[in-house]
Amino acid sequence: MRNRKYDPDFKTEAVRLVVEEKLSIREVERNLGITFGVLKGWVHKHQDLRGFGLVGSVSPLSPEVELKQLRKENDQLRRERDILKKAVAIFSTDPHRYSGS
Repeated sequence: MRNRKYDPDFKTEAVRLVVEEKLSIREVERNLGITFGVLKGWVHKHQDLRGFGLVGSVSPLSPEVELKQLRKENDQLRRERDILKKAVAIFSTDPHRYSGS
């Protein structure tokens, strides 16, 4: 099964339908084509942040949650950079090796 990425605005709207419009989680998942069980986690996260409410299109994150996400993103970017460095090193060592000549 493939992990699907959802846009933050989409997540916020889905949570709003459950919290403000009082629609069931299953109904919103079915209507929006959200993977079963995913919306429940979004709603729980919103409830943990409910002191902030739905401000604009994105719920604010606590500094700890934001730091965790930024560290995860930073690690991913470092891995991607390292892969690109290795690719450049491989392709720059022997130009005839990969050119088909």
